[in-house]
Amino acid sequence: KNKNLKKIMKIGIPRSLFYFKRPVFFEEFLRNLNCDLIFSPETNKVILEEGTKISDPETCYSIKVFFGHLLYLDKKCDYIFLPLLKKNEYGFEYCPKFFGLPDLAKNILKTKILSAFFEGDLEKFAFQIGKKLKKEKSKIRQAYLKALSLEKEDERKRFCTFEEKIKSPIKKILLISHPYNLYDSFVNLQIKKRLEKLGFQPLFLQDIPYEIVKGREIKTLPQFHWEFGEEMIKKLDFILKENKNINGVIEISSFACGCDAVLKEYIEMIIKSSQIPFLYLILDEQTGEAGYQTRLEAFADSL
Repeated sequence: KNKNLKKIMKIGIPRSLFYFKRPVFFEEFLRNLNCDLIFSPETNKVILEEGTKISDPETCYSIKVFFGHLLYLDKKCDYIFLPLLKKNEYGFEYCPKFFGLPDLAKNILKTKILSAFFEGDLEKFAFQIGKKLKKEKSKIRQAYLKALSLEKEDERKRFCTFEEKIKSPIKKILLISHPYNLYDSFVNLQIKKRLEKLGFQPLFLQDIPYEIVKGREIKTLPQFHWEFGEEMIKKLDFILKENKNINGVIEISSFACGCDAVLKEYIEMIIKSSQIPFLYLILDEQTGEAGYQTRLEAFADSL
């Protein structure tokens, strides 16, 4: 009887980088395929230190953090889930460093990598993953549809909460960054709590669904081929033109992020044209909390 029992696969999911791109879908899809999911913990000092040790000096801060999460999961599961993200559903490319992550992981880990190529077709990607886990087509499709539905519901709820907050009489600060910076409180040094203690309502740009802004045209700016560039610019244009309740904007960037270095100039241009105060913060493993807090307080005073 034991021979006929199918082994439940233990799948490790690093709680960093790509995870924050589609946290609901990836998690629910694998869980609906009856996988036993093991998550790395929220980012902490040990994870950052371990990731930094094995990173090249040119590696951006976000990748260093990610490597720490990978090392934590090594030897704790059958596979570590690490998709190869190339393009999203709308044809925009992910950060070039995402392309090589599965291959890099194979060189530093003992555990096998569960990966598939994602270039815009999410259903195709899901079936590739399901096939590698030896699941039936009907089960894969059922898991895919359920995960997609839950993802859409989560987007709807987050946007409803965003709209409620923006109507608040409290002064509001819009936070702009990649989701793996916005939603990782260790990486961003708990900026949400810090701003709330200063009496402000922080709003995450990422909580606006792309579907709402995808049709917007901004003729004064170039066409971006990065998915996050396209999203940030259009969402920012939407929130500043449709809502007059934003009192300040803070952009958070990982040190050595080449894409952000280019994008920052355009974001600042849009914000200043709306005559809204703007603060640009660059974070890395050396960022001190005291100096960080001083900059936030100075920005708060200017508002």
